[in-house]
Amino acid sequence: VIKEPISTKGPRVSTDISMAGRYLVLMPFSNTISVSKKIVSKAERDRLKRLIASIKPEGFGVIIRTVAEGHEVAELDRDMQSMVENWETLYANLRKGQPRDKMLGELGRTSSMLRDMLNESFDSIVVDTPGRFEEMKGYVQKIAPDKIGLVKLHNNKAKVFEHLGIEKQLKTLFGKTVSVPGGGYLVIEHTEALHVVDVNSGSKSNQENDQEATALMINLLAAKEVARQLRLRDMGGIIVVDFIDMRAAESRKKVEDAVYHIMKQDKAKFTILPITKFGLMQITRQRVRPAETIVTGEVCPTCGGTGKISASIQVTDEIDNSIDDLLLNQNQAGITLYVHPFLHAFYTKGLVSRQMKWYLKYYKWVKVMKDTSLGLTDFRIEDEHGEQIELHSA
Repeated sequence: VIKEPISTKGPRVSTDISMAGRYLVLMPFSNTISVSKKIVSKAERDRLKRLIASIKPEGFGVIIRTVAEGHEVAELDRDMQSMVENWETLYANLRKGQPRDKMLGELGRTSSMLRDMLNESFDSIVVDTPGRFEEMKGYVQKIAPDKIGLVKLHNNKAKVFEHLGIEKQLKTLFGKTVSVPGGGYLVIEHTEALHVVDVNSGSKSNQENDQEATALMINLLAAKEVARQLRLRDMGGIIVVDFIDMRAAESRKKVEDAVYHIMKQDKAKFTILPITKFGLMQITRQRVRPAETIVTGEVCPTCGGTGKISASIQVTDEIDNSIDDLLLNQNQAGITLYVHPFLHAFYTKGLVSRQMKWYLKYYKWVKVMKDTSLGLTDFRIEDEHGEQIELHSA
């Protein structure tokens, strides 16, 4: 599986086997040598191709990953031999395997992340469980022994995400509005066809006289946050960013350059088109899995998502009429009224509560009970035996 299912699209699968290592990707049944496009130096590309050609076994193709840049043949050869051993294990398992047997498994999630992301920019790798700490330490010892000192066990009483300030960043995944330094903010919307990011100036637009300078400043700050949100939420496919309008072509060019410069750090493939005269920038970003959109809201069970409910005066009138009919016309006694906790307070609190007024009017006590499962405008009435009474609207 080379691409996970997304929405109504199924997974993308391939019969071309590839095995990813730290520096190289091994492709059985091929003889080609390719180099990552992110290695731009022609001299370095030629050097790496030359080294791989000297150590590559016959019948295998190789893709040289970006992280291989600057590394010596001994490190590349160690990575190559590890993948060849995995291939030999897979081949042996295939000869004796049965249907539905797993021939070879991928690395664990933490190890595969280290394999793909570990580079010279890492200052530390903090792990909060002893078991995983040992696992990661062992894997780093295998792929990058010089970086074993980066792996540290978290011993602070506070949770590791909270201690390192990651919790706050993760919370931005929960909403569609993201604050931008300087007073602006982003509104991020997801649709079936594309993602839309709207840049807003917030209170800043009221504080500056030079609108062009203000728009440029906020757009430059927003550009950094847009690129960060694309990676954080793993947004892929088509993304349209609606920047604040800028009249000057040089201002638009500055924002375009800023977005491109920041997104160069992104491991996913991307394409950026120039900002249109309407202030729209179109970005395509490699989509491997669905974007992270954590849904924390539900459709309101009371209003059904419309945002409107019956006026509270209507439900209280309906309850009063029902009580009047049951106690006077049907001669009921010992009835219990179940309402939302807010309405419970309305009927039971006060110097002379509505509940007491009923008693003084009918000389029959109506028990009022809270029921959190009821909506604000819902109620039910049970008789003295606990059976619900069917009410008929007038």
